[in-house]
Amino acid sequence: MREYELVIIGGGPAGLAAAVAARKAGIQDILILERDNELGGILNQCIHNGFGLHTFKEELTGPEYAGRFIAQVEELGIEYKLNTMVMDLAADKTVTAMNREDGLFQLHPKAVILAMGCRERPRGALSIPGYRPAGIYTAGTAQRLVNMEGFMPGRKVVILGSGDIGLIMARRMTLEGAEVKVVAELMPYSGGLKRNIVQCLDDYGIPLKLSHTVVDIKGKKRVEGITLAKVDNGRPIPGTEEFYECDTLLLSCGLIPENELSRSADVELSPLTNGPLVGEDLQTNIPGIFAAGNVLHVHDLVDFVSEEAGAAGRHAAAFIQGGCKAEAAKELKVVCEGGVRYSVPVRICPAHLADDALVTLRFRVANVFKNKKIVVYAGEDVIFSKKRPVLAPGEMETVILKAKVLKEHADLDHITVTLEEA
Repeated sequence: MREYELVIIGGGPAGLAAAVAARKAGIQDILILERDNELGGILNQCIHNGFGLHTFKEELTGPEYAGRFIAQVEELGIEYKLNTMVMDLAADKTVTAMNREDGLFQLHPKAVILAMGCRERPRGALSIPGYRPAGIYTAGTAQRLVNMEGFMPGRKVVILGSGDIGLIMARRMTLEGAEVKVVAELMPYSGGLKRNIVQCLDDYGIPLKLSHTVVDIKGKKRVEGITLAKVDNGRPIPGTEEFYECDTLLLSCGLIPENELSRSADVELSPLTNGPLVGEDLQTNIPGIFAAGNVLHVHDLVDFVSEEAGAAGRHAAAFIQGGCKAEAAKELKVVCEGGVRYSVPVRICPAHLADDALVTLRFRVANVFKNKKIVVYAGEDVIFSKKRPVLAPGEMETVILKAKVLKEHADLDHITVTLEEA
């Protein structure tokens, strides 16, 4: 097996965009490792539209969006291996993988980009009482069954969790002839985009019950019904139980970045995002290991995944070409306050930035806020301010900072991202 300068783990939207950007930045020896039997990742089962408005300035389905990047990978002659499982990633960037053709093999690239995406939170993590009958699926599994396998999970459906996949599957199941009784959400706000609440629930008359959760599942062989109850601080309120007859329960209760490989390489992870802690160049604490997309933090739009992964590809190319500055330069930590839950990146090194560069901060808020402004402070100075009529946890926020301004405050040890009254 020949050696490669750059290995990208994951052939979904992040891996594809990173590979294209790295090749355009001058890296020739690139290999994408993908465990599925085709490139494209989760996009292959997302047959609804709404993708590509930022990247391609037109509305595409998931497979169409993936197809655009797959075509670029093919045109640029970037190598990839399908049906290949990466078994281990070491701190020295040694990648151990296996497939049917090559058996078990190792690669020793100069740089690695983590683009493994995320997985759904399963029933076992939700502490729902009851037996384990047939008819309980994660929303993503149901989406694959309906859209790719041609199999209907059930006819009378209750959905727990109002993440975007759950909202989209409420509409999808309805269009396929199922009756979606209700979408229940533990939190007092939805976890999905506002447009999905309108287009997937409101347009089809599907009720959304906030501050509700499943407290019982009836049925031993097959789901026969579920009991919902209102919650206060996450605890069910006695006397508020409602029974819904159904044969299917779909779970859309959050996504978890796939970071088992990151842990094996001793990559430092955030307790808030469950993804790697990265600098402005999307490099982890291990030199030469970069991360982008949902493995880093869960995104709401795939366009932002591609944008972020493209940046990771360019930074990885610069690392391979020896264009990265000395590591010892002073860093600015990014501190989150006032309802800002986390930020990516968590540190910025002004000395590594070109004077005309822009630094993108992405973050989510911890609650629903109205009539606020996003403010970034460097000491006492306001270096960014933007009014926002509504901020919600389901929608990612973006802040663009000028490197020139950051360099002027390079003597500080941190900048602060916060929310204030507009």
